[in-house]
Amino acid sequence: MNEALVRHLRALHSLGPANNDHLSALRVAVSVAVPSLALLFLGRPDLMIYAVFGALTGMYGRSEPHQLRLAHQAQAALVLLSGVSVGVFLSVNHLHSWWLVGVEALLAGVGSVFSDRVNLKPNGPFFGILALGACASVPTTVPWFAALLIAAASAAFSIMIGFGGWVRGRTWRPGAARTAAPLSGPRRQAAMIHAARYVLAVGSAGTVGVLSGSGHPHWAMAAAAVPLAGADLPSSVHRGLHRMMGTFLGLVLVAVVLLPGPWAPLRLFPGAEAAVLALLVIVFQFTTELFMTRHYGLAMVSFTPVILLMTQLAAPADPYILITERAVETVVGAVIGILVIVLIRRRGNPGSQAFSAGRR
Repeated sequence: MNEALVRHLRALHSLGPANNDHLSALRVAVSVAVPSLALLFLGRPDLMIYAVFGALTGMYGRSEPHQLRLAHQAQAALVLLSGVSVGVFLSVNHLHSWWLVGVEALLAGVGSVFSDRVNLKPNGPFFGILALGACASVPTTVPWFAALLIAAASAAFSIMIGFGGWVRGRTWRPGAARTAAPLSGPRRQAAMIHAARYVLAVGSAGTVGVLSGSGHPHWAMAAAAVPLAGADLPSSVHRGLHRMMGTFLGLVLVAVVLLPGPWAPLRLFPGAEAAVLALLVIVFQFTTELFMTRHYGLAMVSFTPVILLMTQLAAPADPYILITERAVETVVGAVIGILVIVLIRRRGNPGSQAFSAGRR
């Protein structure tokens, strides 16, 4: 027992092996930077939230050959753009609170089945439901189709950046395909159980968020989805703990940026608040991708400012409330996600074991 505990504690702070992370981080940073700076130049930094979620397409297929990355990122773009589309629909029609909880929980289950079917990496529908909740929580200040066009154009640009290296080294393997297996038999049953866990965890977290009066229940729902992407119970618990610890450290960075203080960047560059926040989003997205596969907690230290700063650009709010609700909702969601993992586990099913192994 003690040896197992020590092993798990070591795994919490150990870095995974490097794998050209700087190249992947650079691709994502460029994918985020170009549309974000274009919107900043046009005087619409409030629309960056749509561009960033489209650009997250570049996070997928990071270590695959170009032709497989092209397919992988096209599949990821479908998940992300679906989330943006539904989120914008909810925002335009002023459907919040219980509508958001019900719709996001349902689509979390659908996204889980799809991501398991096509073997998305990073695992699960997390970024899709994050995009849904974030876009639903901010007012849409442009026609709905303009918001979708920004996200789609950003996703297309990310795919182009991901495929761009093919020009330098043209290699195309006839018949190459991404690893994906039909969801049939025991594997189908395991995928359905896994999708049900997403619905239960995301729905429960959102319910707690709404009942507590939080203005951002979608943060709890997103946090609840994080542990579910783990391949087994230990890795799921580690992801939940990393989510909480990384978020808390990331909120320190957000506080330095947003809260009044002599060294706050917004005080150092008066009159250029939007430009400073936009540039910080780009920088923090680069460092997020730099650690995403090596240490999830460290990645969350940077990703937390990305989400909060672009939310602040889209819908300015009291930073004290923003930071407090982010901390509380993250703990609520991560704990609920871990509890669902513990309570609904796949045991004694060979198809489930194969399914879990395929998610590593």
